[in-house]
Amino acid sequence: MKSAKLNAARAYAALKSIFALVGVVAVGVLVVLPLRPAAQLPAGLPAFAPVEPSATPGPVQAVADNATEREQLAVTEFIARRWRIADSAAGQYVSIAYRAGDQHRVEPLLILAVMAVESRYNPVAESVMGAKGLMQVIPKYHQEKLLDHGGEPALLDPEVNIQVGAQILREYQRRFGDTEAALQMYAGAFDEPTSAYASKVFAEKARLEALKVKPRKTGQSV
Repeated sequence: MKSAKLNAARAYAALKSIFALVGVVAVGVLVVLPLRPAAQLPAGLPAFAPVEPSATPGPVQAVADNATEREQLAVTEFIARRWRIADSAAGQYVSIAYRAGDQHRVEPLLILAVMAVESRYNPVAESVMGAKGLMQVIPKYHQEKLLDHGGEPALLDPEVNIQVGAQILREYQRRFGDTEAALQMYAGAFDEPTSAYASKVFAEKARLEALKVKPRKTGQSV
């Protein structure tokens, strides 16, 4: 009987030891688990979802690829600010003036200066003398230049008006061999002794020329 009680006590003690050992192991597992490294993702996948940057509203900046484009951009901004017209309208007139200048071999800044003096960049301007549009072309004197454009009404189209105005300027430059005389003739003031009209155009052109991007010298750091 005494032997049976002794065996039972030994079994109970052994069972307690086993339960205690199981508890220690369980606690150890709980402590060690958070320290294990995170499971590795397949190669090439990011460890977190990338956050897309939120769009920030603002003006679209034109990218000027070369000196001419940078010059046109500067001229556009100046004209829009000085004459209080929309950037889009100023950009259109500048672009046409540069194309017309290249086609008719007239300085584009001279064309733009004439526009400033003649109409202040108003594409639908009309004078009491019948002059129309940006460059105030008088249709009755230049009918042959308008034939390919649909006649007099086309002068209210900026593209046509600037092209025809540039063509007239070039003809007068060739005739007189002098830009001042050509401008005075353009304004119908050829005999005016002070050349006031030409002076106004030259002054406006000088403002635009000040915006030109100066070429960098060789070896100059950027």
